[in-house]
Amino acid sequence: MSTITSGVNWFEVGTDRPEETGRFYTDLFGWAFGEQGTPEASYRVTEPGPAGSIQGAVRDTGGTSPNYAIFYVQVADVADAVRRAEAAGGKVLVPPRSNDNGLTFAHLADPVGNHFGVYAPPPQA
Repeated sequence: MSTITSGVNWFEVGTDRPEETGRFYTDLFGWAFGEQGTPEASYRVTEPGPAGSIQGAVRDTGGTSPNYAIFYVQVADVADAVRRAEAAGGKVLVPPRSNDNGLTFAHLADPVGNHFGVYAPPPQA
């Protein structure tokens, strides 16, 4: 039984130089970003693009982790996706957790070490 609900639909670029990184993607692809983070932790989300394009963000790591780029797959149940990934030979890099808005996510690695994420949106009220 598949836990995928809508496939790859989010990306995140983590960087210790968010201004420069955002400028690069704006110059290269014409992406516009809107700040949704805090003064302590920038999180710049891409503005909606053409129909069918995925959304994403540039996250300021503050130098606390290596720079990275990751894609996310939306799933119905993050914990189930994590269990299935481990059963298929993957590894858990960041166990399931929820943010302040109720979005649940986890970071995984496939059997050869490629990093990706899964997430479930906040429950509808």
